Amino acid sequence: MRAMLDKLYVIGGVTGALFLFGIFSIVLLQVGANLIDFISSALTGHAIGLTIPSYAEIAGFMLAGASFLSLPYALRHGTHIRVNLFIQRLGSKGQQLTDIWSFLIGTALTGWLAYYAWELVLESYEYGDLSTGLIAVPIWIPQVSLALGTTLMTVSMLDGFISSLMQKDFFIKAENADLGAE
Repeated sequence: MRAMLDKLYVIGGVTGALFLFGIFSIVLLQVGANLIDFISSALTGHAIGLTIPSYAEIAGFMLAGASFLSLPYALRHGTHIRVNLFIQRLGSKGQQLTDIWSFLIGTALTGWLAYYAWELVLESYEYGDLSTGLIAVPIWIPQVSLALGTTLMTVSMLDGFISSLMQKDFFIKAENADLGAE
């Protein structure tokens, strides 16, 4: 079960990284198009008018996917902000209780968010909501990455809660981390 969950978190992290690469690529292409237009304008007095339609909007969709799908991987590797200065002074029992309490609240909050994210996806699908850019993208498509990411985050919070209850360390230490392998 541990290996399956870690693979799931890695898949989310890799997908988030692919979205980041997609943002990089689309922005780089648009910068190239702007450069070609600038050169054309300087040489001929007229810009060609090259543009990637809705590139900013698509990059925004990819940013949401990168952010939310990467959350569980980041949590598992302990890269989310924690108040370590405070937690380290509690002792092992205090640390365990703090983790249990934090993961319990995190599970409830991310579960609530995941539920309503999926509700939003269904509502957008039913109403046929479209983005307002030059390319009309059905809004439910980019919303799925938010819903999947929050669902995965709920699973990872529950995983952390159960690990804390069983007195197992949920977090992979940075020096041992190798894409999810312990």
